Amino acid sequence: MKPKVLVTRKIFDESLELVAKHCEVESNQRDIPFSPKQLLQKLKGRDGVICLLTDIISDEVLAKNPQLKIVSNVAVGYNNIDVKAATRRKVMVTNTPGVLDDTTADFTWCLILAAARGLVSADRTFRSGKWKGWGVMQFLGHDVHHKTLGICGLGRIGKGVARRARGFEMRVLYTDAVRAQEAVERELGVTFVDKTTLLRESDIVTLHVPLFPETTHYIGAPELRLMKKTAILINASRGPVVDEKALVKALKENWIAGAGLDVYEKEPKPAPGLTKLQNTALAPHIASASYDTRRKMSNMAAANCVAGLAGQRPPNLVNAEVWGQR
Repeated sequence: MKPKVLVTRKIFDESLELVAKHCEVESNQRDIPFSPKQLLQKLKGRDGVICLLTDIISDEVLAKNPQLKIVSNVAVGYNNIDVKAATRRKVMVTNTPGVLDDTTADFTWCLILAAARGLVSADRTFRSGKWKGWGVMQFLGHDVHHKTLGICGLGRIGKGVARRARGFEMRVLYTDAVRAQEAVERELGVTFVDKTTLLRESDIVTLHVPLFPETTHYIGAPELRLMKKTAILINASRGPVVDEKALVKALKENWIAGAGLDVYEKEPKPAPGLTKLQNTALAPHIASASYDTRRKMSNMAAANCVAGLAGQRPPNLVNAEVWGQR
């Protein structure tokens, strides 16, 4: 008998076909998330689940579905899954690392340039028909070239952002829980500093840290107060890394000059007042949203699920200790 798999949201057809070759599949091809109650019901009798960041796989969900063998997340991050609980219950958890690094680094630069140069506000004015012609003092933004870029988290995406900064001839600072090797620093042309120094000296601060309890509100009111009044904050990591209410206050009161965000603390809802601010560039969690990258993510999640249910070690196993218990 084929193992049974639930696919919680719409993914690429070729990914579904891959899973269907080996498993009995029920797929939610409407792009609307299941409610927590629906998810519990749909998971009954399923051996595997291919899920998205919008699906909360909690200890309760795992406890009520003891037959689950694998949770395959279509994302690099997996803060929507209680990995400790899954490990305790010997459930494999997989993710899709690597494939979206360059695409996300590209989009980080999209946010940097849009926020620094006020592109969204200018676009809105032009489309509304309110623009009356060119003027010296119109739509003044901030230069990016030859400025200081501060990267919080020099992982794969952070490194990609640093490489792209070369084209703008920037001074690049970084901070991380673990300092990179000297050879990596030389290759990227980056300088390691503590968080406080980075915030004080950077013209643009971009966040690429994973979401853990210790990185929740990594940027809050105290950190925003440290930044330059002309600084731009960029977040393409996870929403709760930034205290969004504090950020709204900082932008309203001009503690900093602007922000570019792709992620939000309580998605899909932004903090009150955020969308009314003109000094922002706001995107709906689309940093990895290129055809090529999302297709690769979808296929990788499908391959992880199929491998795990076939008794093979999934290529991208997050909780490797589970494999040793099998």
